[in-house]
Amino acid sequence: MCRSQQATKTKLAKCDEWVKDIDFDAFTADMKKLGDELEKNQGPADVTHLNKIIMWSNACGIVGMLTMGFGVHIVPIVALSTFTFTRWTMVAHHTCHGGYDKCHPNKNRWNRFKFAIGGLWNRMFDWFDWMMPEAWNVEHNNRHHYCLSEIDDPDLVENNLKFLRSLPIPTFMKWLTLPFITTTWKWFYYAPNTYKELKLARWRKAGKKIPDEVVPTKAVNMQTLLFTRGTPFYTFWEFFSIVVGPYLLIHFFLFPAPLLVIGEYMGVGHEMYISAVKNLFLAELLTNFHGFVAIVTNHAGDDMYRFRNGCRPYSGSFYLRQVLASVNFWTGSDINDFMHGYLNYQIEHHLWPSLSMLSYKKSQPLVKALCEKHGVPYIQENVFKRTKKTIDIMVGTSSMRWFPEEYEKKFLEKDAVVDGQKKNNNPQE
Repeated sequence: MCRSQQATKTKLAKCDEWVKDIDFDAFTADMKKLGDELEKNQGPADVTHLNKIIMWSNACGIVGMLTMGFGVHIVPIVALSTFTFTRWTMVAHHTCHGGYDKCHPNKNRWNRFKFAIGGLWNRMFDWFDWMMPEAWNVEHNNRHHYCLSEIDDPDLVENNLKFLRSLPIPTFMKWLTLPFITTTWKWFYYAPNTYKELKLARWRKAGKKIPDEVVPTKAVNMQTLLFTRGTPFYTFWEFFSIVVGPYLLIHFFLFPAPLLVIGEYMGVGHEMYISAVKNLFLAELLTNFHGFVAIVTNHAGDDMYRFRNGCRPYSGSFYLRQVLASVNFWTGSDINDFMHGYLNYQIEHHLWPSLSMLSYKKSQPLVKALCEKHGVPYIQENVFKRTKKTIDIMVGTSSMRWFPEEYEKKFLEKDAVVDGQKKNNNPQE
């Protein structure tokens, strides 16, 4: 496998030789120009596209709701799973990033500072899932996007799975953990860790000292809360009552409760309600797996780069890192994009997080062409191949590349010069 050299001024690995020829300033200018044009051209078409996605997502939910009481079978399981997946990955994801802040006429709802936040009712009405929306906004929109593939990236698979990677057992035994990980990760890992990031951000804002024994970059999961000393950021009861408890009780038990009445009326007793609960739990397993394949795989693989130091948002280093540490899946038709949750445009999304889904679709061939022009690796493969590469990272049979240290420092220094020039030209910024 191709490995980068970490030492300064050492010979570049063959897979890194492209970096010595890049016109860093020209690449930065091209990406910034394209992003500005895309933002300027957003409008009614983007809202129409969002409404279409919402309609398709809601249709899945309606099919699942209408069929979940009539026995345990594949139709309600797939429909409910797809609704949950698409409501998160497309509707909530891009709205919470601000993709429709400027172009949507309903500013009171389709806005990053309004959607799904402010209480349980808004969460239920806009985006109801295991994760608390306010916590996800901090963990994903802030920490992940602006610390991509750094040690401070809370979604860095290679760091989060250090224990499994280093476990001294045969690889096939590590593979045995995958069914559990891939079908439970949203409530087992993601919900507690996003809430940890929210609490950590609040601690930092308040100037509260983080205990010396606490490693801020270490993930918090259900095992941490239940089987170890827990976390200083919150108690299990706080986490259950605020974050996962409402979803568990309402989504799986109260939501299908009308079927108790309908079942009695139809003379089948509690059978419809029990079928619905079973379908909801099976759909939960499926939507976790669907989410794992489409989400976790976006930034993992032995062809993805890691970085040692942070960079300025929307600097040259920032733009370069979003391409080098992200991967696209196959793009094209509406159905293909819908089933990928528009996460198949991951490179474009990371370059400009606050644009609409339609803008990413339009920009994909343009970004790919710019990367080819500047000799920057642009990786696009089918999602199943990326799943295998991600699993190899998880179990420790492969590792991510380190970006050449000499060039990382060189590009960060260029960013600092540009930033200094901007401040001199605009002293009020």
